[in-house]
Amino acid sequence: MRLAEVLVKPILTEKANAQQDKLRRYAFKVARKANKLEIKKAIEEFYGVTVTDVNTSVVPGKNKTRYTKAGFVKGQKPAYKKALVTVAEGETIDLYGTL
Repeated sequence: MRLAEVLVKPILTEKANAQQDKLRRYAFKVARKANKLEIKKAIEEFYGVTVTDVNTSVVPGKNKTRYTKAGFVKGQKPAYKKALVTVAEGETIDLYGTL
């Protein structure tokens, strides 16, 4: 798998931002077929940091229902793979593009 296909996008939530400040841990949505070694290599190459740990989990899709004029519409959000990447002491990843 090419490194450009491994990372889909960073996850920017309150919980992820709190982990960035306290634990130097960053959350990314990654390709379902990507393994920990590919994720580590992609992060190190794209952001220029040293990765010390990678944890992955597959987030299951959620069932969604909403009421419309035509009645109830049922669907499902897709499942995705999430990677929690811990960087070395003193290093950060600039996800917002500020210098």
